[in-house]
Amino acid sequence: MKKFRFGLVGCGRISENHIRAFKDHHGECELVAVCDSVPDRVRAAAEAVGEAGGHPVTPYTDYAEMLKVEKLDAISVCTPSGMHAAHGIMAANAGLHVVTEKPMAITLEQCDSLIQACDRNQVQLLVVKQNRLNTTMQLLKRAIDKERFGRIYGAYVNVFWQRPQSYYDQAKWRGTWEFDGGAFMNQASHYVDALHWLIGEVDSVMAFTGTLARRIEAEDSGSAIFRFRNGAIGSMNVSMLTYPKNMEGSITIIGEKGTVKLGGIAVNKFEKWEFAEYDDDDKLVMESNYEPPNVYGFGHTAYYKNVLDVLRGRGEANTDGRSGRKSLELILAVYKSARDRQQVALPL
Repeated sequence: MKKFRFGLVGCGRISENHIRAFKDHHGECELVAVCDSVPDRVRAAAEAVGEAGGHPVTPYTDYAEMLKVEKLDAISVCTPSGMHAAHGIMAANAGLHVVTEKPMAITLEQCDSLIQACDRNQVQLLVVKQNRLNTTMQLLKRAIDKERFGRIYGAYVNVFWQRPQSYYDQAKWRGTWEFDGGAFMNQASHYVDALHWLIGEVDSVMAFTGTLARRIEAEDSGSAIFRFRNGAIGSMNVSMLTYPKNMEGSITIIGEKGTVKLGGIAVNKFEKWEFAEYDDDDKLVMESNYEPPNVYGFGHTAYYKNVLDVLRGRGEANTDGRSGRKSLELILAVYKSARDRQQVALPL
């Protein structure tokens, strides 16, 4: 069986999750080249990948050169958010499949350009939304698909994490509008995606955001209220100022025939699971809970399994470019509402 040859651009902290996933899927793919603008960082990443995989990995500081020299099948984009689209488009124009970290872009114009480039070059575009594949999230999604809640009345999200000033000071791009966005765009984007994935299309948004404590351009805190097209009302509260450390990443769904709260530090354990009618899935609740090493969880390995299934033609993408666009549009609606101090209808 052919091994897919991947390159990776951007060797910051999220790249470690991708590198671990490549190691876990070493029988089907291998990471053969890495790129970063910081020489010491890219050399360290190449050495770490080579030691873990038992094969040499070539480091590059010039992304265009890597695309030209290496014989690759796909690129994993782990650069700052504002560069995702540009780096993805370069890969697509080189005929490579694109796996990009969230968010896939920070403007709809960037997003659409990336989608169009991948369509034009007939390559796959896959957006990393690994939380969908967590055991807890899969069980909750199945309960919704089975209509166990009956009519869903509300969906409520809390993301109470801690990002100290030192986190933003580690890289000049963090917290900027050009390359990052704030708490909704970066840290909470998986939860925005979860709301859309679980409940459906949003009709309108009303939001407030603020930069209360961190020295950054974008927001460190905010709250949003959503009205879904199915009539449900939802809310999302986000803070990167939680003292003294990450406290909660939760989703609560209240329905006609059931109530569920999926909580923990990052939707990793059920705190309430109650339905009017029994289902065999009820026996799986406790065993689906897990303790993640960090807020990223274990989802990248499962996500790359889906990537490989798509590339081999044996599965559909869990999150393609058009699906990834939905959550970006919702985040931008939050920002527009907060900026203009008015309710914003979707689509934008």
